[in-house]
Amino acid sequence: MVREIERRLRAAGTLSVTPASLKVYVSEWENGRRSIGADYRAVLRGIFGLTDAELFDDDAPGVDLADAYTELAQRIALAESIDHRMAETLAQQTELMRTMDRQLGAPAIAEQMRAHLKALDDALAYAVLPRARRPVARVLSSASTLAGWQALDVGAVDRAWRHYETARRAAEEASSAPLLAHAMGEQAYVLVDLGHAELAVELIREALNTAAGKSPARLTAWLRAAEAELCALAGAGRDGRAALELAAAALPDGSDERDEDVSGLFLNGAHLARWRGNVLAMLGDGNAIGDLYGALERMDGTFTRAAAGLRIGLAQAHFARDEIAEAQHQAQQARLIVNRTGSLRQRRRLDRLAGLLPDGR
Repeated sequence: MVREIERRLRAAGTLSVTPASLKVYVSEWENGRRSIGADYRAVLRGIFGLTDAELFDDDAPGVDLADAYTELAQRIALAESIDHRMAETLAQQTELMRTMDRQLGAPAIAEQMRAHLKALDDALAYAVLPRARRPVARVLSSASTLAGWQALDVGAVDRAWRHYETARRAAEEASSAPLLAHAMGEQAYVLVDLGHAELAVELIREALNTAAGKSPARLTAWLRAAEAELCALAGAGRDGRAALELAAAALPDGSDERDEDVSGLFLNGAHLARWRGNVLAMLGDGNAIGDLYGALERMDGTFTRAAAGLRIGLAQAHFARDEIAEAQHQAQQARLIVNRTGSLRQRRRLDRLAGLLPDGR
């Protein structure tokens, strides 16, 4: 941690102490003998991808009662000024966060994401009429599902759950069945990480019911692919394979990967091949190799975190075929990417796989 603090401070041009002093600071922070200044708080938030409350357990500052009326009136007036053009600008900011997340990983943009969510939450909280609330609610739902996945990626499961609850409520406010189904689908992965794979399968199927007849075909395909993965994790291999077939049948033809209704969803034939390969690898099926190498050849280079998942799937598939050297190579390549993105979920997958390989790599 000392090395990482030093690196970040040097990059920001604010390094003014020696590594030895930083080591003392960390020790004193841990033992409560030194308070953590604002600059160091920002660095620590970036390293761990966590909020102030999660890292430092601070109490939120209060507001003087004398100023409450004035502040509330100002917030309501500001929220009422939001129109569709402003909502589009907020959506573009979410899209920028999404691009940075898939290339750099969640910890790198934790602070920017926190500020963006607060702005959206405030805008919705103080908007009065539906014409102002619905556009903001759509953006908040999309941004909250992204934040939920980021929190899950760094192991902050409680924060992830709360983000998905926000996404679901915002989707209901926006009267958007596609956004609601997508938020429910991603929330199912929190249940998996908590050890409730069977409950996760139930939730993804509820999401499919929510989306039925009200959502684009691409979302249905995404939900079916997620169902396949969750079934594999729950030990229901036959159901997982059936869901993969339904995902392929629902996916629209062509190379397009996105729909306007659910901006956080990326899925086309190449993405589905990668997903199918990962599911088959989880099931110990050596035939996953073909799907995974095909997906690797066609993969968009900006999907850095997804590339790590693909390499882990390849390592699992090679291991299932007793091709240990190839499995070790793919696991090593995946770990290089994971170390760059800071994904705790993928690091755990790698560690479980390493326990099966001969030399633990």
